[in-house]
Amino acid sequence: MKRVMLFAGALLAGCSQQPAATSPAATPGGVATPSPSPAASGTAASEVGDDHAVPRPGEQKTFGDWTVACDNVRSCAMASLGTEGDFPKVTMQVSRRAGAAAGIEIALMQPQDDKIAPAALTIDARRFAVAQDGLAGEPALALSRALADAQSVTVTDGNGAKIGSVSPKGAAAALRYIDAQQGRAGTVTAIVARGNQPADTVPAARALPRVAAVAFGGTAATLPPALLAAMRKMARCDQSLPDLTPRAQALADGATLVLLPCSTGAYNEIDALFVVRDGKAVPADLDAPAGFDATGADSQTPVRSIVNGDVRDGVLTSYAKGRGLGDCGVMQGFVWDGTRLRLVEQRSMGECRGNPDYLTVWRAAYGRQ
Repeated sequence: MKRVMLFAGALLAGCSQQPAATSPAATPGGVATPSPSPAASGTAASEVGDDHAVPRPGEQKTFGDWTVACDNVRSCAMASLGTEGDFPKVTMQVSRRAGAAAGIEIALMQPQDDKIAPAALTIDARRFAVAQDGLAGEPALALSRALADAQSVTVTDGNGAKIGSVSPKGAAAALRYIDAQQGRAGTVTAIVARGNQPADTVPAARALPRVAAVAFGGTAATLPPALLAAMRKMARCDQSLPDLTPRAQALADGATLVLLPCSTGAYNEIDALFVVRDGKAVPADLDAPAGFDATGADSQTPVRSIVNGDVRDGVLTSYAKGRGLGDCGVMQGFVWDGTRLRLVEQRSMGECRGNPDYLTVWRAAYGRQ
């Protein structure tokens, strides 16, 4: 999946197909998992501390052919969707950070194509050139405002050939929602709900919650067959499955995190989570719903689980696909704090309508002890 970005002011960070920089990364085993965003990257624990915040991921709403979400620090993004029965050739995302001075980022993506040339976006009769290095400043703001009144949106390549189109239905409502969520309505900074109130009345971005994490490292515990059998029984794993190899990740505090394959589907593997200390396994504790729990499809097991789990750069990741195309589902990242797994990033796409560019709904900064 390739993207062309149009930048205005400050940049905003953030499917099983080729990812963009802020989309999930493909592991060697072929399972796509989310990469930590810059806002959720690890730093020294002494610099980060721990606020013990309870994760409250933002809500995703859909207006016509656009879906929109804001995260816990008021960064918002809206993504175009395919129309009924159509897997789009081009998708679009409009993003904006919180705060009076925050600019806008607009991204064009080709979910099924590995190539993208400098392009142009035509909104009704107005043409906006899009180069590989983006479009800065007022033109990008003007584009987003034109989108709110659009009757048609067409994307062409550098030679003028049509690449695809984006439905403008619902775009104005989604932009207005972003204005409202960021406290811009009635101010000069609003995209749609403009007024005469000065920019300094716009609320600043909330601070990222902080998590003090225990580093991953050391030697993982040995998992004897009897211990694995007891874990499978406790998690009520599918006994008809072959004995899939569990993954054991050592933690710097002497514990071992175990991802135990428990059931499988066409494109999802559900992994039960355990922590092993001194030869004894206990179910891992998490501070937020994970895997299918996060999508409302509770597995009804007494042990917490994730989907298509992996460990990357000290983060436990989960990617619960809504369908095989990877254009809907929930992506999450967790770190270990010595007692439980803590959510530091969550992205979601609640609409299975051809756009694999998931929207960020929760972020936290984390440091390692």
